[in-house]
Amino acid sequence: MNISIIGSGYVGLVAAICLAKLGNEVILIDADEDRINSIVNKVSPIYEVGLDAIQKQVDIKATSNHQLMIDSELILICVGTPTNLDGSISLEFVVTAASQIASVLKEKEDYCVIGVKSTVVPGTTRDTIIPILESSGKRAGVDFGVCAVPEFLREGMAVYDFMNPTRVIIGEFDKRSGDIASNLYHAFEAPIMRTDLTTAEMIKYASNTFLATKISFINEIGNICKLLGINTYEVAKGMGFDDRIGSKHLNPGIGFGGSCLPKDIKALIAKAKQIGYEPRILEEVLRLNEEQSKNLVNLLKKHLTNIRGSNIGILGLSFKPGSDDVRESRAINVIQALLQEGAKVKAYDPLAMEKFSELFPEVKYTNTQEVMECDATLILTEWPEFNELDYKGKLVIDGRLIPKAKEARIYEGICW
Repeated sequence: MNISIIGSGYVGLVAAICLAKLGNEVILIDADEDRINSIVNKVSPIYEVGLDAIQKQVDIKATSNHQLMIDSELILICVGTPTNLDGSISLEFVVTAASQIASVLKEKEDYCVIGVKSTVVPGTTRDTIIPILESSGKRAGVDFGVCAVPEFLREGMAVYDFMNPTRVIIGEFDKRSGDIASNLYHAFEAPIMRTDLTTAEMIKYASNTFLATKISFINEIGNICKLLGINTYEVAKGMGFDDRIGSKHLNPGIGFGGSCLPKDIKALIAKAKQIGYEPRILEEVLRLNEEQSKNLVNLLKKHLTNIRGSNIGILGLSFKPGSDDVRESRAINVIQALLQEGAKVKAYDPLAMEKFSELFPEVKYTNTQEVMECDATLILTEWPEFNELDYKGKLVIDGRLIPKAKEARIYEGICW
């Protein structure tokens, strides 16, 4: 299939590389010339396990010229939807992409399907994207097709997840649109659910907000267990045997971050309020998540009464292991609090120090040895290598349950 993809971020680039590996002809379109040049030179502008290897094996066209979409059978919108100040999503990039497609549709004679992979709140494809596409003078369902095809990729595992999907959700404007979009996934052994546009959009938000809710729930249980002297992880293990609950995302800690869960829960809250509904559970999930990381600093104060002027070491800056992404990382809250208390912060992360330094240039980015020599060490990301360090004689406040850290002279976990 001849496919054009607009947007070369985590979703767009991974989709482009993987679809090319599956034998499709792929054109990747982005306004960022530096990213385009990087992709043309087969150097990934993002870190994803396995992405570099596949990128070197396949050939994709990368360009800023959206007119090259003219021969595409399928056009995927994979641009970002950043958060506005009120929590709602910005459709600036989506509108631009749809407008670019509309300009191509004016000249395009062949039928094609436009697939929306960008995460947009329910109703966006129907109420915003289709009218822009139809400004071309062409009609949805007649001259072109439209589908909402949300992605369910985990950062750090995005290539694996794309090639091994747990499910494929296709929201279709009409049957013809859905049939063509379904053909894209014929090589995958995964259930394909075909539904309408708004339901597909909601499935994405409901999935991510449920995961966020599960994390905040187990963190609250963990906080209660800590006060009662109960092993939170034993409780979570016992809960996980119930297949109605499951064991995944039942890991107590300092909360969730990244580019998806915080943004999506804020967006769904904003959408709910827009239609006159108060989403109380979702608001509490977000509030608990913000408070959880701050609790780590409160635990530190129990053992280090004078933080001002102290050297505090940080292990882990990315929002999760296996990624260099620091968006909504819990380390941001923790380091902000430490700096406000007058601490001198030294930090280490295997991948994320360069990106994090753009947020906090006043932090010293160093190696694990210097971090471990600080007055206290806080563990914020569960990188496997942190379980190989020598914690003996140290003061450690653990936000991610690193087993070896329990050997510290003074050790305390956030929920255990």
